[in-house]
Amino acid sequence: MTNALLDSTELQAPVRSISLNYRCYGNPQDPALLLIMGLATQRTAWPETWISAFVNAGRYVIAYDHRDIGLSTRMHGGPAPNPIKVFMRRRLRLSNNLAYSLQDLAQDALALLDYLNIESADVLGISMGGMVAQWLAILAPARVRRLTLLMTSSGYPLLPTPSWKVLKLFLQTAPSQQNGQTQADPRELAAAYLVNLFALVGSPGFPSDPERRKIWAKAQVQRSIAGLGAARQLAAICDDGERYRQLERISAPTRVFHGTADLLVPIAHGRDLAKRIPGAQFTEIAGLGHDLPEQLADYFASRL
Repeated sequence: MTNALLDSTELQAPVRSISLNYRCYGNPQDPALLLIMGLATQRTAWPETWISAFVNAGRYVIAYDHRDIGLSTRMHGGPAPNPIKVFMRRRLRLSNNLAYSLQDLAQDALALLDYLNIESADVLGISMGGMVAQWLAILAPARVRRLTLLMTSSGYPLLPTPSWKVLKLFLQTAPSQQNGQTQADPRELAAAYLVNLFALVGSPGFPSDPERRKIWAKAQVQRSIAGLGAARQLAAICDDGERYRQLERISAPTRVFHGTADLLVPIAHGRDLAKRIPGAQFTEIAGLGHDLPEQLADYFASRL
C-alpha cells in the first residue's frame, strides 16, 4: 500500500475574510473527497490510516480546520455563549447573536472548494461535520457529488440526548478554573480531557490502545487547544433549529452510517436522518461508538 502522506501540502486558504488551514493528499487528478470534521476537533484527528485508505482508493483528499479551531482563524470578542441558553432561545423562536452559524461553516467549506478550483466533490462529514455537510448539500447541491454522513444528526429537537455520563463530562468544571487558580498546564488538562472523553465515547467493538490514545491527545493539544471555539461551535449547533425541515432538499446520493454504541449521538439520530433525506441508505455498525477506529479505514474507503 502506498503512503498517502507523501507529497502532501499544508497551507492557509484566505477565504471569506478568514484563513482556513488545510492539507491535501493524493493525486489532484483523482475525484476530490472533502473531509469535514466534528465539534471543536482539528483536521489532524482524521487517522492517517483512513486518509491512506481513501487515497489508495483513488481519491484526492482535502481536510481542513473549521474556523475557530486548530490553525484556522480564531474568533474574538465577548464572552463564550451559554449553549443551554442558546438552545432555549431557539426553542422560543428568539434570535441568538452568535459569532457564526453552521451555515457559515458550510459556506467556509464551499469557499475552500472554490479556492482549490474544485467544481464538485464527494463529501464525508462526521458528527458536527455531518451537520455542516448537510447544509453544504442543501445550499450548493451542484457541488456535492455524493454525501456520506457518519455519527451525526438531523437536529430534530425530540431525538434522544447524549448519555448522562457524557453530559456530566461536558458540563464539568475544568480543574484549571476552580477557585480562580491555575493548577496545571492548560495543555495537559486539555489532553487529559480528550483521553477521558474518547475512553467514554469510543467504540467498544473496535478498541484502541490506551497509550496510543494518550499520544494522540498530546499531539492534538500541542498543535492547538480548542479554547472558546468549542463553546462557540456548540452554540452554533444549539442554534441550528430548522435544518431537519430542509433535508428533503438534498439531492446528492447519500449514505448514513451510525454505530450501535454511540453514547454522544445515539443511533436514533442516524435512523431519523436517513428517513429525512430522499433515497438515503442507512447502515448501522455494531460496536461503533463516536470515534474513528483505524480498523474501519478500508471499510469506509470501499463504501465511498
